Amino acid sequence: MMMFDLSGKVAVVTGGSRGIGRSICEQMAAHGARVVVSSRKLPACEEVVKAIEAGGGEATAVAASISDRGQLENLVTTARKTYGKIDIMVCNAATNPYFGPLTGLKEDVFQKIMMNNVMSNLWLMNMVGPEMAERRDGAFIIVSSIGALVGSAHIAAYNMSKAADLSLVKSLAMEWGRHNIRVNAIAPGLIQTDFAKALWDNPQIRSAQENKAALKRIGQPDDIGGVAVFLASKAAAFICGQCIIADGGVIGSGAE
Repeated sequence: MMMFDLSGKVAVVTGGSRGIGRSICEQMAAHGARVVVSSRKLPACEEVVKAIEAGGGEATAVAASISDRGQLENLVTTARKTYGKIDIMVCNAATNPYFGPLTGLKEDVFQKIMMNNVMSNLWLMNMVGPEMAERRDGAFIIVSSIGALVGSAHIAAYNMSKAADLSLVKSLAMEWGRHNIRVNAIAPGLIQTDFAKALWDNPQIRSAQENKAALKRIGQPDDIGGVAVFLASKAAAFICGQCIIADGGVIGSGAE
């Protein structure tokens, strides 16, 4: 038995058109899964589908905004119509519209962050959970952040939402684990993506992160894509309700 083989599995990935999400789509496809690539913009998803197909994989694109429950329901329905089922759900899409101190955080912005980064994940679990429970097999993965574990003077609201995701994972694991659905989180450190550009493009912040990291570098999308493959595979059959930190050794390095 190949422990990391995802052949026969169907994976749905939100925020799948670039960065970490694109890597997760490509790596899952490379390990045999049929992948539904989703983000707000269809052409960007279709580009990832073409790349997967060029590599011999199978994928389809479905546009959906995580802020719209109806669009997420359509995503799940279309995935089932296309491939018959959903085995792996990866909630990677997130919002961070505010960079600055909590003193300047507007209530509507905070509500948007919490709805998009937390509530949408609960919606998706409740949409895909029953079908997975029926088959007694499923993997549900939320991409959180090491921001969930630390304070921040710049992205506190985002960090709060990611901390809420870690708590959500533990409770969803308690609810769905009895049906052999494994619910886990990944907490990436600073990864070189468009989403995190404001951080790694800032020489001071980047250099501080590199110095803090035991590996002395920031991450690349494939550093996270492989972790998602692991959590979706038989190799992680006994992992549930956990958070895997993939940050190059920033948390716990002891560096100040």
